[in-house]
Amino acid sequence: MQGYHVADQVFIGGGGPDYGTAQGLRLDYANRHGLIAGATGTGKTVTLQILAEGFSAAGVPVFLSDVKGDLSGLAASGSVDHKLHQAFTKRAATIGFDTFSYSAFPVTFWDLYGASGHPVRTTVAEMGPLLLSRLMELSEAQEGIMNIAFRIADEEGMPLLDLKDLQALLVWVGENREAISLRYGNVSTQSVGAIQRQLLVLENQGGNAFFGEPALELADLMQVTPEGQGRINILAADKLMGAPRLYATFLLWLLSELFETLPEVGDPDKPKLVFFFDEAHLLFDDAPKALVEKVEQVARLIRSKGVGVYFITQNPDDVPEDILGQLGNRVQHALRAFTARDRKALKRAAETYRPNARFDTADAIRDVGVGEAVTSMLAEKGVPGVVERTLIRPPSSQLGPISDAARAQVIAGSPVAGKYETVVDRVSAFEMLKARAEEAAREADAAEAQAEEQTVAEREFNAGRRYAGQRVGRSSSGRSTRTEDGIGSSIGKAITGMVIKELKGTTGRRIVRGILGGLFKGR
Repeated sequence: MQGYHVADQVFIGGGGPDYGTAQGLRLDYANRHGLIAGATGTGKTVTLQILAEGFSAAGVPVFLSDVKGDLSGLAASGSVDHKLHQAFTKRAATIGFDTFSYSAFPVTFWDLYGASGHPVRTTVAEMGPLLLSRLMELSEAQEGIMNIAFRIADEEGMPLLDLKDLQALLVWVGENREAISLRYGNVSTQSVGAIQRQLLVLENQGGNAFFGEPALELADLMQVTPEGQGRINILAADKLMGAPRLYATFLLWLLSELFETLPEVGDPDKPKLVFFFDEAHLLFDDAPKALVEKVEQVARLIRSKGVGVYFITQNPDDVPEDILGQLGNRVQHALRAFTARDRKALKRAAETYRPNARFDTADAIRDVGVGEAVTSMLAEKGVPGVVERTLIRPPSSQLGPISDAARAQVIAGSPVAGKYETVVDRVSAFEMLKARAEEAAREADAAEAQAEEQTVAEREFNAGRRYAGQRVGRSSSGRSTRTEDGIGSSIGKAITGMVIKELKGTTGRRIVRGILGGLFKGR
């Protein structure tokens, strides 16, 4: 075994006298997905690190999330001065990793908040009503209104780019709910208000920075250096874990975008991209059936787009069975069995492996130490390999995080430096609805002025009629008297005067604006 420099596989580890044969992940089966599981502190992060190194060296771009802040070390070379240097060299000799050396890898840092990497954004329209409803934990009725809002935005040609676009559209939907309900179904003010409150929660969690432009271009995640190394894209997720629903929804959106955008490639010699989904249980906890079905569909079909998806979690039970069955490449670190539930989970995990006559799989999963794992990789024709106990190879990059100064230097030298840092706020739903309201207000003011002019003319005309219709006579006392022809001061005149007076006032202006600013005037 020649380490991760072998062209057709990623070297994972091997063994000594008490272990099995060397283990490598075949690149032509790397898009068949995989699983990295194990209790906290058993070595999952290092396994993720060495897999990212191997894929990068083979020219495969990688996307992963750095939940604990440790994986930034991929951007720096390991050192002989490190306290574990002797242990690393001994491990390399034991497993036959004769090409082991220290080196850095090409890294691009990303951050939804824009603090520890290049900003990551998408538009509200790209996220779509299903994922947004999941993100905001909306009820079925509220999700229905969200779908109506997106439908109206499409029909009216109003781009939904950021949260203020969606907020403005929901206000418009609420104001015109009666007309909208006749066409699309019931729209209640209570449901619209509940969605608006959830939007405020999302905004407070940092969603306001996530939605907008310039939106992330998937091609920037799939870059290869001139030297032929795949770039490792690291999402800073330490702060993002404070909003776990946002974290899980973003990664699911990214998977969906890859699935819908990339062309079919069949079974390539190596993946176009490898995607690591850390803390995978956050994706499935309390997830509605429609969302789980979407994940199953993506996991089943995205391999034909040349994308491999690897779930990292503490227990295989965190992943639904239909998805778990599609994860052919597995690295299982130790599982602890302190309770009856733990023992059942351990037994179920062992049953998913092809047995090895040399040892009991359940015992091996329970007993392996830190830096060791039970592994099974896809072999010829995609058949699961026999389970083996494996010593994981040492990393070539730095173990642990790099300094803030080093991170800033990597960000400044990135091929996408400056591309996403400046927010672009082009004309979209918010500006369009605002322009409509202002136009309606101007027309209302013009109508009010016209009504006032008509009132003046009417008053002059009526005054002319009053004097023209009068006749002068003499009373019995000899005094002159004036009488009017027609109705005189009738009730009809009184009502007309009251209406004109009211239209000139505040209430009248509201009526006029309401008529001109209604649904069909807006459309």
